[in-house]
Amino acid sequence: MASELCKTISVARLEKHKNLFLNYRNLQHFPLELLKDEGLQYLERLYMKRNSLTTLPENLAQKLPNLVELYLHSNNIVVVPEAIGSLVKLQCLDLSDNALEIVCPEIGRLRALRHLRLANNQLQFLPPAVDLLLLLTDGQILVVGVEQKKYLTVDRNRLWCVPRHLCQLPSLNELSMAGNRLAFLPLDLGRSRELQYVYVDNNIHLKGLPSYLYNKVIGCSGCGAPIQVSEVKLLSFSSGQLTVFLPAEVKAIGTEKDHVLPLQELAMRSLHHTYHSFLKDLDFLSPISLPRSLLELLHCPLGHCHRCSEPMFTIVYPKLFPLRETPMAGLHQGRTTVSFVAYCCSTQCLQTFDLLS
Repeated sequence: MASELCKTISVARLEKHKNLFLNYRNLQHFPLELLKDEGLQYLERLYMKRNSLTTLPENLAQKLPNLVELYLHSNNIVVVPEAIGSLVKLQCLDLSDNALEIVCPEIGRLRALRHLRLANNQLQFLPPAVDLLLLLTDGQILVVGVEQKKYLTVDRNRLWCVPRHLCQLPSLNELSMAGNRLAFLPLDLGRSRELQYVYVDNNIHLKGLPSYLYNKVIGCSGCGAPIQVSEVKLLSFSSGQLTVFLPAEVKAIGTEKDHVLPLQELAMRSLHHTYHSFLKDLDFLSPISLPRSLLELLHCPLGHCHRCSEPMFTIVYPKLFPLRETPMAGLHQGRTTVSFVAYCCSTQCLQTFDLLS
């Protein structure tokens, strides 16, 4: 097997191959033949999936300087060396199905990187490096009118939070974080117009989505633990002539089943009702008493509840309905079925809303 491997690499070096397939070779170490002498200067795509590699060589960029795609799917890689950041031409890096617990910051130096796949590892968080590698390019290629899309896949890890910087990436088009331990998402995730696809399926602790995802393509199947809605007396507080009733969501605080809206969302909804109810009659709030940005948000919420039309500012509760037949769907890419995602303001509306209601 070793002689066959050496022969394959020697032929690739002699004939200046651009693609080299070393899948299913039972490799426990990175082949020294690849790093011999000047390495493989012409190689652009290296496929090494389904082996037993645990790490990568420090001189990888020096010996394979023109790598554009590196596929390391299904190995036992625990650590990626700092030298990975020197692969300046690398556009696709697949580290799915390995044993990574951290992502080295040097990945942030990969300016050309467009596809980063980290699914099926043991990551607990995404470092700023992942943000930087998507920020270090203007997202343009030499085709007029076409933008360079970027994709980040971190499915089936142990992520419990999402870096807020991901919300500000100008060229991130698709973000997939299915099968993690997410309990919440940054409130401005989806604010970028470029981000169109967000998949967070099977995060059982995730019960709400930011309102900025209102008109995006999302996947949220299997999210949110079921909650029993009990009859509770609404809490309220008063201040002068104003009485504010808190939503029924404020209940069972401190238990495993509590489901309380973010304080910012509660404040915005209360302020919205107060502003529109008292402005004309009592002059309770005048336009000049609020910051301009807040005033504009109050006039135009990010969305309204499909059940009760309650305005929503930072969070929504999605409900995915099964695919249904529709004559018009056949006009779009030959499909005959479409899905519908309803957005509600609370778990109570979520449970009572139906397409026929």
